[in-house]
Order: sequence, then structure tokens, then C-alpha cells
Amino acid sequence: MTTKKVVTVTLNPALDLTGHLNALNVGSVSLVDKGDLHAAGKGVNVAQVLSDLGAEVTVTGFLGTDNEEMFCQLFDELGVNDQFVRVPGATRINVKLVEQSGATSDINFPGVEVKPIDIEQFERTLFRLAEEHDYFVIAGSLPKGISPQLCARWIQKLHDLDKKVLFDSSRAALAAGLEANPWLIKPNDEELGEFTGRSLHSAEECQSAAMTLADKGIENIVVSMGADGVMWLNNHHWVRSQPPKMEVVSTVGAGDTLVAGLCWGHMQEMDKPELLTFATALSALAVSQVGVGVKSLEELEALQKKIQFHELS
Repeated sequence: MTTKKVVTVTLNPALDLTGHLNALNVGSVSLVDKGDLHAAGKGVNVAQVLSDLGAEVTVTGFLGTDNEEMFCQLFDELGVNDQFVRVPGATRINVKLVEQSGATSDINFPGVEVKPIDIEQFERTLFRLAEEHDYFVIAGSLPKGISPQLCARWIQKLHDLDKKVLFDSSRAALAAGLEANPWLIKPNDEELGEFTGRSLHSAEECQSAAMTLADKGIENIVVSMGADGVMWLNNHHWVRSQPPKMEVVSTVGAGDTLVAGLCWGHMQEMDKPELLTFATALSALAVSQVGVGVKSLEELEALQKKIQFHELS
């Protein structure tokens, strides 16, 4: 049965200050050609793409009261249900510097500090939403006051309630969350290498590393490899997609767009070839544009037909 209802959880949102420049001069002055400031965070980006695709999105997490205006404005524009818990202080600003070559440097600041009273309010919100939603996307880093173990407990409880949790994080949060039965994870090759403690230089090495995670009982393991496409392990079976060569404008939000595509594809009960080519096309389009979101469904449909799909042994 298809559904349109989904909850995205952004525990540590950010205002993204993105600057486009010819080349970054490390240790010296760099002149930015153009820049913009917008509400973001991995779960917020996922919400934006899902909303563009036609989902009924509820957003939650923690939001600083000092600078919430851009978030409120975005949520109004998207028509999403804002269930963020407001906390004292300012939501962090992250700086993303995009060079003409497509290389992106991220400078991520710490977020607000979350107190026990805020956590209690968030837990009430999350599990109230679980009464009427089956899909939850938990994405991004953790703010001060939220331990990886606490985040993992939320994932485990949602799993115990038969909810489908798509979990996209990194480092300690990812390591703890992997033990909590998320339904789908989407590490990129670098994050997968970090977790397994070795550099991964080929699709075969990524497959081998991902198989160690399958032993933890994670139903869907999706490995994004940038221009080399996407691999998906489900029920001991690998499939892979390969996009055509894209002109890279910015990779900001491409991973979040892939997560949104995977989520929407499952919500709409697409079969594997359609789902993976759809999500891959969505992510490939994302690198060819500035900003997050689905600009043209026609362009998406045309690109999806050019995505190669392979069954792997």
C-alpha cells in the first residue's frame, strides 16, 4: 500500500552559507563570486526534495529560537508540518565553499546545546508521530546533549514499533546507529571506509565492507560512490546503477537527495530497477544545479531513462 506520509528528523540543523568561487586559497584571501544563506541540515534537505515529489512531510528535531525565521519561511513555502522543538540559542551556520572544479569544502560549526527538558519534549513528539507514520528519515549530525547511544535508542524503539527508519549519519552516530536495526542506511564510500577502518578504492571493496554491515541485520544497505553510481544490498542480493557523466555544479545536498529518492521509491512501492534508477537520477540531477530540490520532473524522467541498471552477483 503506497503512502505519502513521512517524518524527517534533523537533530542538528544549520543555516548553510554557500559561496561559489574560482578556487579556494587556503591560508590566504579567497574572493567569492556569489553566495547565499538558506535553511538546511540533512533532514531538512530530504524534506525539501520529498515535498517537491509530492510527499506529505512532517519535520522535527531541535531548532534555535534566535534565528529560526529562515526555517519557518522554508517550511511555510514547502507546506510541511513543522514539529521542531524550539531550544534557546542560535542554530549553527555551516560554510560551504564550492570551487569552479566542483570541489566543495565544508566548514561545519557546532550546534545548540540540547537540555534534558528539550529531549523529553522531542521524545513525546517523535513517538506521537509514530502513531500515524511508518517512514522516518533520521539524518545528519548530533548536537551537544544528544549522545550517539541516545540516538540509537530512538532508532531501536522505532524499529520495535515496526517503523521503517532510514538513517544517514557518520562517525560515532553512525557506528552506534548501525547496532539499532535501522531499516536503510546510505553511507558513501568514504563513510563506509571510516566505519570499517580502511580506505575503499573500488566497488568490490565497498561491497566487501558493506557485507559486514549486512551481518547486523540491516535490511537495505545503499552505498553511494559519486560519479561511479550507487550499489544497493537487499536480501543478500546486489544491484547497481550508473548515471551518465554529469556536469558538476555543486555536490551540496546530492546525498540527501539520494536518500529522499530512496525513501519516495519505497513509499510508492517501485520495483528495484525503477526505484534505484529513479533515486540515482534524482541525485545526479542534484549535482548539476545550485540548491536542493526537484526543479523539473520532465528532466528527471528523461535522465532516469539514461541510468544503467545492473544485477550483481
